[in-house]
Amino acid sequence: MQKINLENTQQDNYQVRESYRNLRTNIFLSGKDTKVVMFTSCGPNEGKSTVTMNLASSIADGGKRVLFIDCDLRKSVLVGRYKVKKGIKGLTHFLSGQSSLEEVIYSTNVENLDVILAGPVPPNPTSLLQNDNFRHLMEVARSRYDYVIIDTPPIGLVIDAVIIAHQADASLLVTAAGKIKRRFVTKAVEQLEQSGSQFLGVVLNKVDMT
Repeated sequence: MQKINLENTQQDNYQVRESYRNLRTNIFLSGKDTKVVMFTSCGPNEGKSTVTMNLASSIADGGKRVLFIDCDLRKSVLVGRYKVKKGIKGLTHFLSGQSSLEEVIYSTNVENLDVILAGPVPPNPTSLLQNDNFRHLMEVARSRYDYVIIDTPPIGLVIDAVIIAHQADASLLVTAAGKIKRRFVTKAVEQLEQSGSQFLGVVLNKVDMT
């Protein structure tokens, strides 16, 4: 298995670290059958990808074997944010049949944390997420890891998050404080509650602690 270094996965602020530990504990207490957890948001720039990656790192720090999957096949920000070298094979390579699963899973400098990055933007992301390869990925991930954390596109923009929720055990919504109107958050929650997976709740992000 190849290895990549993820930069800036650790939070220096004590309150932030404690918030991730609390979120981690709440997921642990959701039950032993809650292994695959997906995160979405109402819109872009709410901090969803930061929350999911730092949560995955926190769960791994707690001694659990974790797979982080970047399922935002349309506009992933993680490769640029964590300064991952070009040439990495990602989820789209596997879903389209160009690479094996072993070729797209990477170990990281965070102990117990493996990742699958999104890969290049495909012309048909929704169709790729509905194919048998994605269902096979979920089956293998469940058997190999204690937890699978999935970062998905905003549910308010595309249907991808709802499709992924059908394969997940639970879902959470990340929303930025003071940015999204209440009715949009309510609509997103309703969509997640109707997706077939357990809706665990909302993560309020970017809160002004003063």
